[in-house]
Amino acid sequence: MFNNKNVLITGGTGSFGTKFVSMIFENFSPKKVIVFSRDEMKQWSMAEKFKKHSNLRFFIGDVRDKDRLYRAFTNVDYVVHAAATKIVPIAEYNPFECVKTNVIGAMNVVDAAIDKGVKKVVALSTDKASSPINLYGATKLASDKLFLAANAYSGEHTKFSVVRYGNVMGSRGSVIPLFNKIRENGSIPITDNRMTRFMITLEQAVKLVWHAFEDCIGGEIYVKKIPSMKVIDIAEALAPKAKKEVIGIRPGEKLHEQMISSEDAIFTYEYDDHYKILPSINDWHKDANRIKNGIKVSENFIYDSENNKEWMSRDELVNWVKNNEKDFEKI
Repeated sequence: MFNNKNVLITGGTGSFGTKFVSMIFENFSPKKVIVFSRDEMKQWSMAEKFKKHSNLRFFIGDVRDKDRLYRAFTNVDYVVHAAATKIVPIAEYNPFECVKTNVIGAMNVVDAAIDKGVKKVVALSTDKASSPINLYGATKLASDKLFLAANAYSGEHTKFSVVRYGNVMGSRGSVIPLFNKIRENGSIPITDNRMTRFMITLEQAVKLVWHAFEDCIGGEIYVKKIPSMKVIDIAEALAPKAKKEVIGIRPGEKLHEQMISSEDAIFTYEYDDHYKILPSINDWHKDANRIKNGIKVSENFIYDSENNKEWMSRDELVNWVKNNEKDFEKI
């Protein structure tokens, strides 16, 4: 799919971008991979890590800057849009900045992709975009809607789709590296004993994006089937002897993650290892080419981390950490 193609990822120096670049070089022979981000130190560090790949390029830029995006998107075939302001409390206290990056930035990516003739764009979303209660979720819902609607005025020359997932295991800023780091010398902060989270690996997240590129007609939201865990069980698994301190829910935080709401259910189809939410506009949710072999979910279907059918055990998490903790500081 990516062989001899030019691939660009916005926000490409983050945990996802680093894993994406690593996996694309392991599995494909791209003509060029372009990392677009605004942090020169992270780009320098990433360039050192991948220095043997002469076809890796770096672009300093911000998705808020449309002119810079136009320059970066020249001759690009595929774009992964991963750039976002995503830390919930920071977004709550800096709402204008969150909107500029997550909404205006999405509009700029759409315009640049269409005008520069990009073939396909896959945007990363979040569980928080489903029935949002915080600003970050609201901006990502707006972003999702922008990317889905973009298919209506791209003339189908550029196809846009979205992938949605929750907590990424071991990613920068997530609870697993945090709990793993402080288990020997401090108490473990627990927001609420009832709190649950979806569990997805970076490799699974990258492969979901690849599937979206292969499968999309335009306007789909892809949601992978993944297990849940209680946050208290994560803490007990990683730091069984440490003191657990309940600190309360942060501003804008949910007790449980939701990926598909009951309102989305009427447009949602189930597949072997994922769900696909089809767009309601233009009757695209009735399009056989988009539905393919999907089975319609029930009208009252909700996919959230509390009522999930699949759960990860403490032992499974401990084994995963043992096999992957060497990478925590690298991502």
